Amino acid sequence: MLGAQLMIILDATVVNIALPHIQAGLHFSATSLSWVLNGYTLTFGGLLLLGGRAGDILGRRRVFLAGIALFTVASLAGGLAPSAGVLIAARAVQGVGGALASPAVLALVVSGFAEGRERTRALALYAGVVTGGASLGLVLGGIITQWLDWRWVLFVNVPVGLAVIAATPLFVTETPRLAGRFDLTGAITSTTGVAALVYAFIRAASNGWGDKIALTAFAVAAVLLVVFVLTETRAQQPITPLRLFADASRSGSYAARLLLVGGMFGMFYFLTQFLQDVLGFSPLRAGVAFLPMTVLLFATSRFAPRLIPVVGPRRLMILGMLPVIVGMAWLSRVSPDTSYWSGVLGPMLLFGVGMGMVFVPLTGASLAGVRPEDSGASSSMVNVMQQLGGSVGLAALVAVFGTASRSVLAHPVAGMSATDFRHHVLAHGMSAAFGVAALFDLAALVLIALLLRAPAPAAAAGRSPVADRARSLVRVPDTAEEPEAS
Repeated sequence: MLGAQLMIILDATVVNIALPHIQAGLHFSATSLSWVLNGYTLTFGGLLLLGGRAGDILGRRRVFLAGIALFTVASLAGGLAPSAGVLIAARAVQGVGGALASPAVLALVVSGFAEGRERTRALALYAGVVTGGASLGLVLGGIITQWLDWRWVLFVNVPVGLAVIAATPLFVTETPRLAGRFDLTGAITSTTGVAALVYAFIRAASNGWGDKIALTAFAVAAVLLVVFVLTETRAQQPITPLRLFADASRSGSYAARLLLVGGMFGMFYFLTQFLQDVLGFSPLRAGVAFLPMTVLLFATSRFAPRLIPVVGPRRLMILGMLPVIVGMAWLSRVSPDTSYWSGVLGPMLLFGVGMGMVFVPLTGASLAGVRPEDSGASSSMVNVMQQLGGSVGLAALVAVFGTASRSVLAHPVAGMSATDFRHHVLAHGMSAAFGVAALFDLAALVLIALLLRAPAPAAAAGRSPVADRARSLVRVPDTAEEPEAS
């Protein structure tokens, strides 16, 4: 299960290092290039809840295998893509496959381990794969792009997918099929609404905030998302049970994850291009440059469960957010004169330590106090917030980058060569994007500090093992209790 999840998570970032080569090979513009990432994260995030529901109704193993098969075929098509449009379409289909397969992973991991230390360790491994896998994709992307070709960042999924398909029937049993209906209206309006929102941001990045098409896309997104909310209030079996957002602590954890992942994906996206386009790193060297952060992030996420009983989950999240904010603010000072050692490595190390401390207790907060019948939807919502944070957050930061870059392009610097001026424009736009990403992280810290305080209320009709364990992870003492009480 973790092997399949790693493959799915890797694909959200493994193409980052290859982006300059993809841009040159398939003739993307600077702003449209982000669709290589967003084409994947949009369909993945938008259809995750529908994929989870499909697993409940049709059987989790059956839907998991169908998703991995679709993901594998789309990876092959993307690697063979002759044009930008075909690549974006293949990435979107990859996202559909991931949305079918991924919801089963967390549910099967949780159900496969007894409550207590075993399950805590399993959740820590899952969190390590989800968080560390994103940064590991940057390292692997650099190695593959340097030694082979950018197309192999997609081809590599084919043998892995085939191995997962062959091994799953040997180790994973089918789950009972439940009666139910699919909320197709909710799935379509949510996915197209978010897609319109992302398109609006990217259009504004290239054509300005007053562009009529961008404004129209913003309006269409608003209408579709309102229709989605109204649909969910009336559907008998909604794809997104809105009661999940009734608890302030859980809603705060969702919003904090959205902001955190938005800043993280933006950092990956711009920093990989800064290393290659401004500092002149090769793809391999750029990938290896992310290795210290990857190692620290995974190691810290493995150690975080031991710290939760000592300092408490809320304090651990606050402590973790501080280096994340400092690191992102540090990156906002990048310029063509910034070197890897003076202005990139330090922020990466801070980011790796901080994110590793935050994500494990934040995942527990999202699963706390959930009704047994909503445990699947709540688990899927964790992934939804991660993917939507990546797509919408990245689109917003691309818009900031485009606006800042255009302002510098309008004022050429006398005596500066064309190459130096290009680096100056890129660095200025990226600096502005990193600055806004730091504000995302600051907002996440405020949400954690203000909302993630009290334990979630008990479920009205019994407690699921997932909710019980998560509740024990996120409970914060209101009085001077011993740390073990949490």
